[in-house]
Amino acid sequence: MNKITVGIMAVLVLSITAAWAQETNTPSSSQMSVVQPIEVGNKVCPVSSNKVGEMGPAIKYTYNGKVYNLCCPMCIKDFKKNPEKYSKIAEDEAKTEKK
Repeated sequence: MNKITVGIMAVLVLSITAAWAQETNTPSSSQMSVVQPIEVGNKVCPVSSNKVGEMGPAIKYTYNGKVYNLCCPMCIKDFKKNPEKYSKIAEDEAKTEKK
C-alpha cells in the first residue's frame, strides 16, 4: 500500500471511531432527567413589598432553579439587577409564611 492509501484509511478509522465514541457518550432522551424548578411560594414581592396578586396575576420569574413570585412585570428588571438580594428576601418571607 502506498502512503496516501494508508493515510486515507487512518483518517477514516479515526473519523469512525470518533463518531462512535461521541454517539455512545451522549445520553439518550430516556437517560436524561429534566430538573423542574422549585416553587419558592413567596406571597410578597421581594422587590416592591406588595402582596403578590393584588396588582393582577402573579409574575413568575425563575432564577437559579427556583421560581419566585413578583407583583408585576416591572419588578423583573430590578430582580435581575440584584438577584441574590431579592431571592433571599423572597425565600425568607416564604419560610416565615409557612411557620
